[in-house]
Amino acid sequence: MTESSVQPALWPAPYANGAVEATVTVPGSKSVTNRGLVLAALAAEPGWLRRPLRSRDTLLMADALRAMGVGIEETVSSSSSAAGAVPGPSGEAWRVIPSGLHGPATVDVGNAGTVMRFLPPVATLADGAVRFDGDPRSYQRPLHSVINALRALGARIDDDGRGSLPLTVHGGGALEGGSVEIDASASSQFVSALLLSGARFNQGVEVRHVGSVLPSLPHIRMTVDMLRGAGAQVDEPETGGEPNVWRVSAGALLGRDLTVEPDLSNAQPFLAAALVTGGRVTVPDWPERTTQPGDALREIFTGMGGSCEFAETAEGTSLTFTGTGRIHGVDLDLSEVGELTPGIAAVAALADSPSTLRGVAHLRLHETDRLAALTKEINELGGDVTETADGLHIRPRPLHGGVFHTYDDHRMATAGSIIGLAVNGVEIENVATTAKTLPDFPRMWTDMLAGAGV
Repeated sequence: MTESSVQPALWPAPYANGAVEATVTVPGSKSVTNRGLVLAALAAEPGWLRRPLRSRDTLLMADALRAMGVGIEETVSSSSSAAGAVPGPSGEAWRVIPSGLHGPATVDVGNAGTVMRFLPPVATLADGAVRFDGDPRSYQRPLHSVINALRALGARIDDDGRGSLPLTVHGGGALEGGSVEIDASASSQFVSALLLSGARFNQGVEVRHVGSVLPSLPHIRMTVDMLRGAGAQVDEPETGGEPNVWRVSAGALLGRDLTVEPDLSNAQPFLAAALVTGGRVTVPDWPERTTQPGDALREIFTGMGGSCEFAETAEGTSLTFTGTGRIHGVDLDLSEVGELTPGIAAVAALADSPSTLRGVAHLRLHETDRLAALTKEINELGGDVTETADGLHIRPRPLHGGVFHTYDDHRMATAGSIIGLAVNGVEIENVATTAKTLPDFPRMWTDMLAGAGV
């Protein structure tokens, strides 16, 4: 972990003097938005993404696809049936118009795992060279499984032997495809990356995971679900297929009219606020059926001392989470929902008993080494956190104020904000990093707390 030589401003995390009572509208899912953009770009006809997330990661994805020739028009849709109105839910909409992919092009991945991993397979279908570069941290994030797999499927990639960024994909306008073995132990995105473009490969693709573990399975289920929604034929272990093998048949993808769900992982800090303050937070449009890993928060946070219920409104289904003000320690295997670990660790540091979080060794390779970062930052506020081989052991202690560093990691920033609800004097370094997936988080946070006696 390294900190920038230019120190960003510190943001005083609001302290809650009372129970939170709020309705929080959470922006769209980053995971759904970026998968939807890729599938729409590879489709045989134009499509719509409605209520997409506009954040750094998704704008990087849109700009990258534009650089390769895809048309992405931003507009505002309307639920009105008036002449000329675009049908569908009201709000922002992106019209995606597929075109012949081409180079030369340059892609800035920032520090977005979905961009750096999902787009090299797309670039193999372009006619010309596509160069990938990004933030310094992106050079340290694993990409070798995608690079090696694409080479095995017939692609030409220059990476100077690093197995990471920067790199150049020399697209030939098509890729033969076929069967390939990969080790996706470091990230399920390696599997999703190959599946998303697989229908456009001449032979489709068969991806066989040969590693010892496979984290974040819900994200692979999301990929499969969205592929099928776009008309692809997918065989997978979940539906009786061979274990750890996914097959996507070659064929045209349909242009969809897709409304993006709220990002349930980004709902985490707001639900945590209800748990920590003994309050109540309602999140509109929470889907009753979803492949998003964030849906696990309903069960996890209930086990830590809260309760939740669905309610039908005129606008759709909403979820209300209620806390009691008491937080219980937990012993959790988070291997399928690792991205939730920072927020859970923050809540666990405020609990009445110890917690053990397991199955998340892969978090050492995320936006930062999240296990080391959480240990250091919570301990520097007076906590007692120990890293284990695959997670964290957290023994609650009285905490005090201080600077909570984020390491340019959006989930570190929201984790520190959760602790700040119950600990006066916490200051978040570089809260602006939340713009990666949750634009305007500081305003949303203070608005939520407006009625809680901040």
